Amino acid sequence: EVQLQASGGGLVQAGGSLQLACAAHGLTARDYIIGYFRQAPGKEREVVSYISTYDGSTYYAGPVRGRFTISVDDAKSTMHLLMNSLKHEDTAVYYCTLAETRHDFLRVVQGDRGVYAYRGQGTQVTVSS
Repeated sequence: EVQLQASGGGLVQAGGSLQLACAAHGLTARDYIIGYFRQAPGKEREVVSYISTYDGSTYYAGPVRGRFTISVDDAKSTMHLLMNSLKHEDTAVYYCTLAETRHDFLRVVQGDRGVYAYRGQGTQVTVSS
């Protein structure tokens, strides 16, 4: 079974940067789709960013586009999310998810329950204003 080990996060002032990492262990597929969604207290779950190791496709939600950069070190099966110009509204628990598939990129991004995705433990990101 795939296990996701999340790291990074913490407290930062508005305008600062943080980097999240998510290491995947126990992978059985050569290619996968990996990324983050976040959830702030009292708010709905929100997609942040995803990347496909199959063709390099990426997705960034509107509120983070231009500020966040997602990448994957395929050799280490580790995904990185560099978050720059952080805003108070970026405060949330960030969850890493991974689907062992080459296809269905948008379905994974949308959290379609028809595509199984593993989920790591949440990582708190707090941006002080």
